[in-house]
Amino acid sequence: MGHESIARPTGRSAALRSGNDNRLMRLSPRAVGVLSAIVTVTIWTGFIVIARASAQRTLAPFDIALLRILGASVVLLPWGWWLVQRQRVQARAQGIGVPPSSVGGLSPLPWRTTALLGTFGGLLYAMLAYSGFFHAPATHAAVLMPGSLPLWTALLAAWLLRDHITRARALGLALIVAGDLLVGGSSLLSAFDGGDVWKGDLLFMAAAACWGTYSVMARRHAVDAVQATIAITAFACMVYLPLYLLLSQAGWITSRLGAAPWSEIVFQMVFQGGGSVVISGITFTHMIRHFGPVRSTMITALVPGLSAMGAVVFLGEPLHWNLGAGLLLVTAGILAGVLRSTAPPAPPAPPAAAVAPRS
Repeated sequence: MGHESIARPTGRSAALRSGNDNRLMRLSPRAVGVLSAIVTVTIWTGFIVIARASAQRTLAPFDIALLRILGASVVLLPWGWWLVQRQRVQARAQGIGVPPSSVGGLSPLPWRTTALLGTFGGLLYAMLAYSGFFHAPATHAAVLMPGSLPLWTALLAAWLLRDHITRARALGLALIVAGDLLVGGSSLLSAFDGGDVWKGDLLFMAAAACWGTYSVMARRHAVDAVQATIAITAFACMVYLPLYLLLSQAGWITSRLGAAPWSEIVFQMVFQGGGSVVISGITFTHMIRHFGPVRSTMITALVPGLSAMGAVVFLGEPLHWNLGAGLLLVTAGILAGVLRSTAPPAPPAPPAAAVAPRS
């Protein structure tokens, strides 16, 4: 009898225990924000180190871009189709016009917006970034890609959105330019001696400029972060897949997909597509919601330094004085533009896609 009385709690105590268990299992908003920040910074850092390591294996740069797009498409294209169908059902139920979609109902955005965002954020960014890793080390990418992104974004926003560049932001941008020159200047000078690291540096800068263009355009069109990610993936899949097949069959681009082991192919699809595109896009959105755009920028300022350290530790790359100095200047420039800038009171937060430098 005593055993039964211990094993069978009353209904009230069982309900209390169940409620406590649910509260323990449910993460607080702060915990979700912190976890999202950790995941985002980890994936962005890993993207640079892993992309450079991948350049030293079997696949060619356009092969990795293809696997990135295919890996993301596996998740995002069914998601996009579901979103479009749900919007149509809701529109019919409310008796309003059906919202525009494109790419055969896979993109929840109209065609012009999908093509514009997809060209810069889906196609050009991936092709330029992965090509850069075949010419320049990851330490250069760590400074020139996430480091120069605020520079391009600020300049494009000032031009296209008429954003005002404050003194603090101008100081930050000047520090970023100085850091970029320290990193890329020596490789540009070595071009006269036959070196080709400068090609990778220029490709990294061009990739950052493309992502900055995508971010400003996403902000200009006020698109949702998830919808923008789905749209650029749908467009990239529709355009890049047939183009890749045509150019590789004609011999105009190098493809080593047939020589790569399946383990390498699957890994690139999972990490580059599922991790760099899908997971980091979602976690960055949560990070923005919890910390806000200013504090989130401060957090992502960790990426250049962590990526450079990862390249030194895992890839054995040397950290020369100019790289270290450029890294410090770029990080200081990012923080100077964030810490000393004052945002206007209580504006609506911009879509996460507009401020998210994606890997």
